[in-house]
Amino acid sequence: MPASGVSIPIVPVPAGEEWHIAGIMVYANPEKLDAVCSAIDAMTGMEIHAISDAGKIVVTAEAPSSRAIAAQLTCLHQLEGVFSATLVYQHNEDAAAMNEEISDATHAP
Repeated sequence: MPASGVSIPIVPVPAGEEWHIAGIMVYANPEKLDAVCSAIDAMTGMEIHAISDAGKIVVTAEAPSSRAIAAQLTCLHQLEGVFSATLVYQHNEDAAAMNEEISDATHAP
């Protein structure tokens, strides 16, 4: 998710293409937590949402296919210091839907 005030350009996407979002729980050696988090931060499409001192890391992955999500999961498994990386959730949408505006009745335009 972008930081407040960051503008994200809307890129047209051809019809029929998909966008996948996955939730992943990573369990890493607490002694290597900083290095593991740095490696995840450097991976395209990955975002860390929570980290515990015990080595648990909540990550989301975004990619254009389920195969790409599986590749990201494999990369997480192969990071030095990672004990496990478990896919908790995966969802896909038509990629063009990612550019649709969502109205929020609680906020006036």
